[in-house]
Amino acid sequence: MAVPNGVTYDPIDDEIDFSDIDEKYHVESDDGFDNVIVVDGVPVIDRSKLDRLLTKIAKDFTKKGSPIKSDDIFVPWDDAKDKSKGYIFVDLGNPDAAAFAVSALNDYPFDSRHTFSVNRFTDIEKYASLDETYVEPEIEEYQPKEHLRAWLADPQGRDQYVTYRGDDVDIHWHGKPSQCEVAFSKKGWTDLYVSWSPLGTYVATLFRQGVRLWGGPSWEHQQRFAHPFVKLLDFSPCEQYLVTWSHDPITVPPNMPQGPEFFSPEDEGHNIAVWDIKSGHLLRTFPTSAAEADDALTKKQMQWPALKWSPDDKFVARVTPGQQISVYELPGMGLHDKKSMKTEGVVDFEWCPHGEKDRDEAENAKGGKGSKKSRENMLAYWTPEVANQPARVTLVDFPGRKVLRQKNLFNVTECKLFWQNNGDFLCVKVDRHTKTKKSIFCNLEIFRVREKDFPVEVVELKDTVTDFSWEPKGERFAIVSSNDPNLGNPGPGITIKTDISFYQLDRSKNDFRLLRTLASRTSNTIRWSPRGRHVVLATVGSSTKSELEFWDLDFTSEDRREGQASKDEWGSAIQLLGSADHYGVTDVEWDPSGRYLATSASAWRHTLENGYAIWDFRGQEIEKHILDRFKQFIWRPRPRTLLNKEQQKQIRRNLREYSRAFDEEDAAEESNISAELIAHRKRLVDEWNAWRARCRKDISDEKRSRGIRNDGREHGDEEKEEIEEWIDEVIEQTEEVIE
Repeated sequence: MAVPNGVTYDPIDDEIDFSDIDEKYHVESDDGFDNVIVVDGVPVIDRSKLDRLLTKIAKDFTKKGSPIKSDDIFVPWDDAKDKSKGYIFVDLGNPDAAAFAVSALNDYPFDSRHTFSVNRFTDIEKYASLDETYVEPEIEEYQPKEHLRAWLADPQGRDQYVTYRGDDVDIHWHGKPSQCEVAFSKKGWTDLYVSWSPLGTYVATLFRQGVRLWGGPSWEHQQRFAHPFVKLLDFSPCEQYLVTWSHDPITVPPNMPQGPEFFSPEDEGHNIAVWDIKSGHLLRTFPTSAAEADDALTKKQMQWPALKWSPDDKFVARVTPGQQISVYELPGMGLHDKKSMKTEGVVDFEWCPHGEKDRDEAENAKGGKGSKKSRENMLAYWTPEVANQPARVTLVDFPGRKVLRQKNLFNVTECKLFWQNNGDFLCVKVDRHTKTKKSIFCNLEIFRVREKDFPVEVVELKDTVTDFSWEPKGERFAIVSSNDPNLGNPGPGITIKTDISFYQLDRSKNDFRLLRTLASRTSNTIRWSPRGRHVVLATVGSSTKSELEFWDLDFTSEDRREGQASKDEWGSAIQLLGSADHYGVTDVEWDPSGRYLATSASAWRHTLENGYAIWDFRGQEIEKHILDRFKQFIWRPRPRTLLNKEQQKQIRRNLREYSRAFDEEDAAEESNISAELIAHRKRLVDEWNAWRARCRKDISDEKRSRGIRNDGREHGDEEKEEIEEWIDEVIEQTEEVIE
């Protein structure tokens, strides 16, 4: 048979059945609309603006990870009005791309007056044809969640701490020796380290994929934050938000899932992320500052936390060194007042903490109970000498941005800001140089923030101050100073000599006075008890010294309560309670109650005698554990007490009654322990006697089977007669006459 183009058609092909091949390789044409989405909220325009609108929509879709062209968009038109209808159809090419576009573009703010509402075309059809007959939904059975602060209801009132050794993470109960136990243990729980949240509600673990939060009595998973290669994290003070940082810039692969809890293409290149803890949503990302990105040395010394929180979680701020302080409002993370605080030369800043009184006032104001306005937030920042202007420390209230106080400083090398934890005082440690710039000395500029006009007291020092620490809730502070020529360049085996000085506010003279100086020490670290009064001076990070000194600053002033002045001679109440040594100590930390101190030697710093020890406030060692590959020890923080001031005073007044009840419980516990110990020993003796009886029976049976009598003679031996002879010998004879 002849066909066009000279091709010969063989009629034998008509007899071949191709149905199996057609069935195997048949490609179904996609006649559905799963790849089409409907976008509402589009501006209504005339034909003159159509091209610009399509270009802008295609650009925004591509920016959010759904690349399209103008030809993929269909705009319905109202011919009567010659305008668009305010919605469009977009063909994404396949159902997966359509699903991604719905999640990425829904609720997207196209401009200030239009927000996209995105749905699948098939979903609109489905809901349009939905059966209107009401069907009562099935109610899922309520699954109660564990209480995240259940550990506070422990009957023994014990604290907890976490240890990280090798790949094992253990959470321990700490109390009396009989009450110490492991509450939870898990292998491979973290890849880097663990961290408690500020109020102890969560424990955070870091993995290659991001951060996870755990909590509750059984330590169930509470939340996750997907930040690949995360290295650092920081909680907000009220545990509402989390900041994460990774050295690797954020990248978004083409097929990465999209949603409020994931990074989007606009986050690429950034290093810092801010998250909402309750929802797990990403709030905002930031790049590393320009100075840190350009300067390799600065990058190694990156300041952390990079974002600093106001004490009420309402604001978070970051500094652009030398330029400005940017403050963002929560939870929207928008720039406050839509502008940064331009401050030429600014180096660093710190928020003022809120004390117990401030928190009470804020809670009363929130509940409408108090008439007094709660205290506004305040931050302090410092700027170096720029051109002809001196260095300056400035106090600013927020959100008003009103300058409350400024103090000019001269010949400044560096400043550091130290707030007292109640926000009563601010100490600015000013390292100053002489006019020749050959030597450095130190001034302490102390702002009394609670008083009118913010008076400033100056403490002049001749030596370099290496550490400063306020007494919690108190009016005292301690410093470590040194004039050792090796300071700053210590050689191997050289220990820097230091002086420890204590200062206190003298209300009668309205100035800070020296209480006492401890000369020729090796201590370089100050650790105050959370309740004040007791302080530990430690030598940390030295290869030759590892001393611990436990001091009581009110040893002879037991009646001192809540700032009541002592009647003793100035500084005479300071007493050394005890000294100790923990070889290779790298970390020193008080427990929340102020009764116990933990010291640890981490394998991250050295590999000699790693482990941890726990001491009481007098320096008596309670327990010590030498553990290879030991890395971390952290006490679990406690939230602020729920008792008001009057309830706390009532407890102090009735403390003797509580003490008697506690003594009775201790005695009963000791009796129970003694009874258990006696029963245990009796059981061991009974087991020993039973074992001996079994052994004797086995030996007797063995002898009988061998024909040996129990007295050791074989059967058939002649019996031998034993004759015993008794001899009486008079040793002494006495005669007594009886009348």
